[in-house]
Amino acid sequence: MGRIGYWVLQSAMRTLAEWARHEETRHLTLSVNVSASQFLEDGFERSVLSLIETFGIDPTRLKIELTESVMVANPEIVIAKMQALRAAGIGMALDDFGTGYSSLGYLRQLPLTQLKIDRSFVQSMTDNKRSATLLRGIVKMGLDLELHVLAEGVETREQVSILTQNGCQAYQGYFFGRPMPLEEFMRQSTAAAAA
Repeated sequence: MGRIGYWVLQSAMRTLAEWARHEETRHLTLSVNVSASQFLEDGFERSVLSLIETFGIDPTRLKIELTESVMVANPEIVIAKMQALRAAGIGMALDDFGTGYSSLGYLRQLPLTQLKIDRSFVQSMTDNKRSATLLRGIVKMGLDLELHVLAEGVETREQVSILTQNGCQAYQGYFFGRPMPLEEFMRQSTAAAAA
């Protein structure tokens, strides 16, 4: 798993280096999901910083996404690693918030830049009053903690509208586009910039 994770990070850095060469993509941020086991490997943060140097990328263009499960192992080590990465300018996102080992105390301690609301809240917010209330509370809490709040699993204009009304700042989901090969993404980005 460690080798695959390292390959993913290398690929991300290579992509960011390529994006930096093009006007239409140099402003983009690339998020990379990192498993708890990979994040907890000795020297993980040094490997990331070394790759940033090797590829000559702007570290503020990289965001590492972790799920709440990473905190179960050893919170002190996790926080120290996150602080080292944040000190270099790398963004840190808490992915799938609300589905795992949620502890509001961790939100207070972690050097996060982004809170990603799990799709289960988004999918049920239009037909379940409790889900809508929880979603509003999560967005407000994230904003009050000065975190960038992103909702996952956004598939309809109605969801975008409700999320926007509640202060959500970013969205991820099929409403905006489906997964695609990097080459196709670059073609679309170039075409959009030229239009």
